[in-house]
Amino acid sequence: MALSRASKTEKVGKLAAELEHSTSAIIGTFKGLTAAKDFELRKTVRAAGGSYHVVKNKLAARAAEGTRIEQALKGLKGVSSVAYTSGDPVALAKALSTWVKDNTEFTFKLGIIDGKVIDVREIGELATMPGKEELFSKLLFLINSPAQRLATVINATGRDLAVVINQGVEKGKFAGAASAPVAAAPAAPVAEAPAAAVEAPAAEAVAETPAAEAPAVEPTPEG
Repeated sequence: MALSRASKTEKVGKLAAELEHSTSAIIGTFKGLTAAKDFELRKTVRAAGGSYHVVKNKLAARAAEGTRIEQALKGLKGVSSVAYTSGDPVALAKALSTWVKDNTEFTFKLGIIDGKVIDVREIGELATMPGKEELFSKLLFLINSPAQRLATVINATGRDLAVVINQGVEKGKFAGAASAPVAAAPAAPVAEAPAAAVEAPAAEAVAETPAAEAPAVEPTPEG
């Protein structure tokens, strides 16, 4: 049934509002797709963070004007549907590629990511890339790993040191080190003895000097 101009305008407005913030899309076509499979497809797209619509080509082109997926919706022919997202394009490509493997009634036409149109082969390559969540997980692992390894090393070093000390005490390996200061104690007076010996003669010399220099008293003759 043909749509009235008012209905077309309304549909274009609704689709344009949904496509406004979309950054990527995958356009496909289908033949003989049952209602049950269509429901499964929509569910798959929603699970990947996207939305899905079967569209009329001219209306889709009008709705996409001024959006980042505009180029992908221009000049479409035949039956067309669009799965689009403002989130992770890899997640959307993975979900659709997995679903299409088991449902050959659906095939890809083209895709678009941040204004760059990609072909069917590139959609397949996109589906093999790690998604944003996987990349974030790896990044967090790389950031946290040095700190975790450092904490592990510090904790292990403390535990190992305690074990070594305990084993050494049990086996008496520290007995020799404990007796060393006792053997070194007598050495202190020996080192100081020469200083005392040097100082003693000096003191005696000082005491004897006045006696050596005192003048003799001579008797005066009597007249």
